Amino acid sequence: MMNTIKLSNHFQSNATLVSNYFIDNYMATANGEFVKVYLFLLRHMEDSSMSLTISGIADCLNNTENDILRAFRYWESNGLLRLEYDCEHSVSGIELLQAGQSPSNNISKESISSIATASKEVSITADSDETPVKAKVPKQEPATAPKDTVSHKNKHASDSSMEKKELRSLLFIAEQYLGKTLSHTDVEAITYFYKDLGMSARLIEYLIESCVESGHKSIHYIQKVALSWADEGITSVEQARRNSANYNKNCYTVLNAFGIKNRGPADSELVYIKKWTDEMGFSLDIVQEACRRTISATHQPSFEYTDTILEHWQQNNVHHLNDITALDTVFQKEKQARRNVSKSKPITKNLNNFERRAYDMDSLEEQLLNSN
Repeated sequence: MMNTIKLSNHFQSNATLVSNYFIDNYMATANGEFVKVYLFLLRHMEDSSMSLTISGIADCLNNTENDILRAFRYWESNGLLRLEYDCEHSVSGIELLQAGQSPSNNISKESISSIATASKEVSITADSDETPVKAKVPKQEPATAPKDTVSHKNKHASDSSMEKKELRSLLFIAEQYLGKTLSHTDVEAITYFYKDLGMSARLIEYLIESCVESGHKSIHYIQKVALSWADEGITSVEQARRNSANYNKNCYTVLNAFGIKNRGPADSELVYIKKWTDEMGFSLDIVQEACRRTISATHQPSFEYTDTILEHWQQNNVHHLNDITALDTVFQKEKQARRNVSKSKPITKNLNNFERRAYDMDSLEEQLLNSN
C-alpha cells in the first residue's frame, strides 16, 4: 500500500503578496526607494493593530520623511494608491488600489491577498483557519520569440514608452510641488533636465522639492540650480543632499559670523561665499576668522573687505589657522623694524618751528594803558 504524502507550508502564513502585474509593469521603472515604500505599505495593510506615521515609516526604511512623501506622491500619480489629507494638509490616510485598474476602485483585504496570483486561477493557502482566496486574471497568450532586429525595435519602443511614462509622472509631481498647472516653459525646462542634462526623475523631483522648500518656485531659479548641479557633476540625490548640506552650512557660518540673522545670502554674497570655499578652498574656520577681522576693522559686515583679506592670505599660502598666526608674527616684526628705522633717522628742523615767546598779559595791559 502506498502511503499518502502530506505537504505542509511553514513559511507562507506570514507573507506579503505582490502582484505580477506590479512587478512586470511598475517595478522596473520605479526608483528602488519608492518600491521599498510600496512593499512596506503592502506588508502592513493586514496589520490593523499597528499605527503608522510618516516619521515611523522613514525610520523603518532608513529614509527621510520627504523621501516617504515623494514615494507616496509617485505611486499616487501611477494609480496604485490614493492619499487622504486632514485639514492641515497632512497625509491622514492611504488607500491602496488594484494594480492596473482605475484609481476609483478601492482595494479590499481579499483583493490584497489576490495581488500575487499568476496568469491563471490559483488557490493560495496558509497554516490558518482563513478560507483560501481565489483570484482570476485573464489568461495571457504566450509570446513568440522575435528575431534580433524585431527584438531591438521592441526594446527601443519599450524604453521610449517607459521614458514617456516616467516624464508624465514627473510633470504631475512637479505640479503638486509648484501648486499650479505647468506652463509650456515649465514643461520644456523639466524635459530639458530629463533628456538633455540626463538627470534622473528622482533627482529632478528632489531638485524641485528643495527649491520650493527654500522659497523658490520660479522655473528660472530651478533651472539655474539644475545647471549648477550639472556643472558640479551631481548625478544622484545623495550627492545633491551633500551639496545642499554644504551650501547651507557655509552660508549659515558666514552670515552668522557677520551677525546677519533671519535671512539667506543675497546672490552677490553667495558668489563670494562660493569663491572662498569652492574656488579658494578655504575651510570655514579661516573664513570665520576673516569675517571676525572684518567686523573688528570696519564695525559692519563687508564681503568686499573679507574678500581682500582672504586674497592676501591665499597669496601667502595660508591653509590653516596656524599659518595666519605665523603671518601675523612676520607682519608685526616688519612693522617694528620700520619703526626702528624711522627712529634712527636724524630729525631735520623746520624753519617754521620757532620758539614761541611767553608773554606777561598784565604787563601788556599796563603798556597799552600808559600809551594812551
